[in-house]
Amino acid sequence: MRRTSSLRARPRRRTASITAALLLVLSLSGCGLAVPADPDGTLETVSGGELRVGTAPDGDLVRIEDGEPTGSIVDLVDGFASRIHAETDWTVASEETLVSMLEDGDLDLVAGGITSETPWVDKAGVTRGYRGIEGADGREIVMLVPLGENAFLSSLERFLDEEVGG
Repeated sequence: MRRTSSLRARPRRRTASITAALLLVLSLSGCGLAVPADPDGTLETVSGGELRVGTAPDGDLVRIEDGEPTGSIVDLVDGFASRIHAETDWTVASEETLVSMLEDGDLDLVAGGITSETPWVDKAGVTRGYRGIEGADGREIVMLVPLGENAFLSSLERFLDEEVGG
């Protein structure tokens, strides 16, 4: 008799579990959560506005000519900015200074000769590595964004995937 009662209890538990899971899914679907999301709204803020970018000279990736950055990284970032209808505002400084500025909210993106071996993974969001960037000389180049700004990071990576591959 005991065996029969435990068999009857299993379908009830399963039904209760399924019902609870459905209620959870339905309640979360009304929260307006979008994945990926930007807690600070970087993608929304820069789209149609200003993209503040930090860079440091690095061979053919980034050169400084007449005080302005040029090179393949600059062209890529300007292309991304164009895609999101933003104007780029470039800051040239050391990598350490740029990462501090990114952390402080003074920059939206750091792009240059930063490789996938970057020590800044605890201080910034890091894109996937890209070997197909002209002037990278076989290095796997990454870009840095503010921590947690995942919609911005995803948008940037989609652009880079299209332009230079993974």
